[in-house]
Amino acid sequence: MTNQLPSENDVVIVDAVRSPVGRRNGELASSHAINLLGDVQRALFDRTGVDPAVVGQVVGGCVDQVGMQTMNVTRNAWLAAGLPLEVPATTVDAQCGSSQQATNVAFSLVKAGVVDVAVACGVELMSRVPMGSTTANKEFGRPINRRYWDQYEFTSQFEGAERIAERWGITRDDADRFGLRSQQLAAAAWDQEAFATQIIPIDVPVLDGDGAPTESVTTVTHDGGLRDTTLDALAGLTPVAREDGIHTAGSSSQVSDGAGAVLLMTRQRADELGVTPLARIVDVCLVGTDPVLMLTGPIDATKKLLSDNQLTIDDIDLFEINEAFASVVLAWQKELGADPDRVNPNGGAIALGHPLGGTGAILTTKAVHELHRRNGRYAIVSMCCGGGLGTGTLIERLSPL
Repeated sequence: MTNQLPSENDVVIVDAVRSPVGRRNGELASSHAINLLGDVQRALFDRTGVDPAVVGQVVGGCVDQVGMQTMNVTRNAWLAAGLPLEVPATTVDAQCGSSQQATNVAFSLVKAGVVDVAVACGVELMSRVPMGSTTANKEFGRPINRRYWDQYEFTSQFEGAERIAERWGITRDDADRFGLRSQQLAAAAWDQEAFATQIIPIDVPVLDGDGAPTESVTTVTHDGGLRDTTLDALAGLTPVAREDGIHTAGSSSQVSDGAGAVLLMTRQRADELGVTPLARIVDVCLVGTDPVLMLTGPIDATKKLLSDNQLTIDDIDLFEINEAFASVVLAWQKELGADPDRVNPNGGAIALGHPLGGTGAILTTKAVHELHRRNGRYAIVSMCCGGGLGTGTLIERLSPL
């Protein structure tokens, strides 16, 4: 295990926040993407007392950058929240890993000395900008052409998840049990107030009978995707990919709305500003993997982080592996041999939802706060991404909340 001495150039996380995650057409659906993202951006400064003017760059993630999520949604959110216009912002796309890659890019900017304070964040309002919106208009061409097909078979994420299940011997019963686990752990987490230090309330407009926003608002404080279910109920659901597939709506991530944000800086800058960091980012990675299976990225990303930092799987106290589909996490567990009790202990995207470009920042937020709750040292966050990518972030807890 590494035991690095503190350094003034360490990149530390001063705070990490997230919105509640709303169901499709549910709790957050009447919001606007820049309002939702701007609220979590601003919360970082309201909570810490840090002047937002000290931020060198903001890096955000978003997948479907059309409509309300186009024209650099990260910058628009920052400005709409009344934050300093002098602070620049960029929006990146690494598919489902977009805001985790945004976090990793922000880390790299700070680590390289380009800036000494950065914000990483991400958003997806899937109720109003549906998944696949960027490819809906064929007038501008398709993203995949014959040259790509000459190199690789083009599969959907649904098909990739089924092929992963076949390769790693994961059954329908395995997937159903994993889906039930996610729901049960998420419900227990809410009962135990495990998310109390990370969620900020979000005000959204109340709609009138015609679906138009009114002057009234309602405040959303709770994740909306939790379901009270049973193994028998899950076993009765119809597969979502193949007729004989193992994944159903109960073992796949939910279409959701949500946003998260992370405040990063050097340890020296944190000392100068008089703020106490929660954690440091030890290392980050983005790996390329088979684009046909597509969703195996967390396996290689985790292996790389462990190898590069002389750690073993048993050194890691907490894993947040995105539950895009049950087979993704179950194959990762089989390949890495991780203790299941350390994996997504408060449920994952099957129960809580997966707002695409917002999920990476949300998982990072969950990991930082859960490390403190369980007094752990190291956490790994990893996500599979469309096109065959895997994001990875290794985090070390620093100080008590």
